[in-house]
Amino acid sequence: MTTHHHPIDGERRTGSSLRPSRTAIAIIGLLVIVALIFVASSLRRPTPLTFYPVSAVNPQEVGERLVGPSVVTVDGRGNGPVLFDFSSGSVVESPDPLGWDLAFQRFTILANGGAGFAGQGGILDLGIASLDSLTSVPSNGYAPNTPGREVSNVATAEWYEYSWTSHVLSPKSNIFAVRTADGRYAVFQILSYYCPTAQAGCTTIRYQYQGAGGTLFDSGG
Repeated sequence: MTTHHHPIDGERRTGSSLRPSRTAIAIIGLLVIVALIFVASSLRRPTPLTFYPVSAVNPQEVGERLVGPSVVTVDGRGNGPVLFDFSSGSVVESPDPLGWDLAFQRFTILANGGAGFAGQGGILDLGIASLDSLTSVPSNGYAPNTPGREVSNVATAEWYEYSWTSHVLSPKSNIFAVRTADGRYAVFQILSYYCPTAQAGCTTIRYQYQGAGGTLFDSGG
């Protein structure tokens, strides 16, 4: 016996085979939600902490004493490195080869030490710690700069977290110890990477400097 199929039944079956399954619909909906969240996150750019940079104005030596905690903002937005000297607590222009301790250029932070540098400086990442409760720093383990096409320092190469949605650099909570150009010690924490109006390249640090030359950072050091 021959069975005749009604045309409408064929159309129903064809339409059902082309209709997406509930699982496919759920996956598509989830992808749309994720895309919307990503776009919303990129539009909500966080407002970073900002500081006004300092300039080199008649820096004065602090002498053989413990200094800080002090806060300074170095404007490293230019084409060349900006030099900071802990012994005067100031940005310095055209210093002698041992007259500076840290160099800032955009997100790069260097010490005055290593191949091609006159000082014996280096930087040591102490990890997450409290600057206010720090009582001493190690006497060795400080990384000099690494030569290459772009000079870097391994201790400060990853001092920030980068947001792929907002493109904002946020400082980690790490403390960095510094052996200065003349062999003294300092510690610092990065507070911000932005000038007012959220311009990138201004690095603000909170630091202490032991002018007496020891590794102690308490009141008796």
